Amino acid sequence: MNALNPPFSLDPTPFCERRARLLARIEATGGGIAVIPTAPEARRNRDTHYPYRFDSYFHYLSGFGEPEAAIVLIAGEAPKSLLFCREKNEEREIWDGYRHGPDAARERFGFDEAWTIGDFDRKLPELLANQPTLWYSLGYDPTWDARITRALNGVRDNARAGTTAPHGIRDVRTELDEMRLIKDAREIDTMRRAGAISAAAHCRAMAATRPGRHEYEIEAELLHAFRSAGSAAPAYPSIVASGPNACVLHYVENDRRMLDGELLLIDAGCELDGYASDITRSFPVNGRFSGPQRALYELVLAAQHAARAQIRPGAPWDAPHEAAVRAIAQGLIDLKLLSGTLDTVIEEGLYRRFYMHRTGHWLGRDVHDVGEYKRDGAWRPLEPGMVLTVEPGCYVRPAPDISEDFWNIGIRIEDDALVTDSGCEYLTDDVPREMGAIEDLMREHAHA
Repeated sequence: MNALNPPFSLDPTPFCERRARLLARIEATGGGIAVIPTAPEARRNRDTHYPYRFDSYFHYLSGFGEPEAAIVLIAGEAPKSLLFCREKNEEREIWDGYRHGPDAARERFGFDEAWTIGDFDRKLPELLANQPTLWYSLGYDPTWDARITRALNGVRDNARAGTTAPHGIRDVRTELDEMRLIKDAREIDTMRRAGAISAAAHCRAMAATRPGRHEYEIEAELLHAFRSAGSAAPAYPSIVASGPNACVLHYVENDRRMLDGELLLIDAGCELDGYASDITRSFPVNGRFSGPQRALYELVLAAQHAARAQIRPGAPWDAPHEAAVRAIAQGLIDLKLLSGTLDTVIEEGLYRRFYMHRTGHWLGRDVHDVGEYKRDGAWRPLEPGMVLTVEPGCYVRPAPDISEDFWNIGIRIEDDALVTDSGCEYLTDDVPREMGAIEDLMREHAHA
């Protein structure tokens, strides 16, 4: 008897429902067969691998977290969902942990059939035969592309026996992206919890920040808060950027010593049960905003308020960005960091010297989640169930035409917004963003 038990309990219902929805979409567009593999393991060095993280598309449809697996969905009058996974191997489980094996995986994750991954290359040509269309993410993984190509050629080799290979290949991501863009109640609940964990982590990081500490010490506070609350890992490499590093958008070294009088920008969020959160806060290392820091922070905060006010059903995706750009451009003019009329600064893109990224992105299973931003050349309208970030920023690098008072100030304020029937719900409001609230929190912990 195997002494190892499955590592967690899981309700397969939402995953079965998603597979059924995808099968219905495939059938409605002419039928066919879909193949969705999971991510491969990645070697860190020699015989050590990075911690395994499943493919988001695969896990969205299965809930199955083991490597070396693939889903096959067959549309038709009697649709079928198949799982290929590692065989049960009690000796390997001693070394690497629990494996479901095909029988337990089929029952536990609600598949019609399950086979070992070793059977995949033999079975796939049989499954592809006489199917009108193959739904697959061609170009996503070269190793899987080669396996799929071999299977297609295997079907073609039997043409004299009357079998035909799929006449077309369609990108299954086209359908899955639209499905993933609108979150269901279970997904929203998970993302609320992820937002709450990340907000608590940012509060912990603020409380721990003071001159003389290193960025990596604050990163450690974030990681402690994530893991102790049940998150398996950060959703992306945490950015803990002090002083001039805050003007590097994707800074991840996190090894600088923080100095008195500087700002610290933290862009970090946890992943919980496969869903990401994404929060950015910028605050003074010594707990007190200086005059130039305060002026720029007020500018970015006003831009975020302007963007947040635009998020509601029916509003075009770009409305929050346009509102943020107008607020930032006007603020830069008022601070004499830019000159000219508001229309000129916007039309000529002069504001991009200080604000060079967009105001948000989709959020879900990936931190930059899937889903088209435009349809038929126009920005798509927001719909209930969509989740997006709101993250205006301002970054002032040293330059001869800029007052030194503003040099090396980088500020970004980012929150996660769920579009609802009546407007939006912010999932990350538990971490302060107003300057007074930030200073109060840091003052309370200054001597801890």
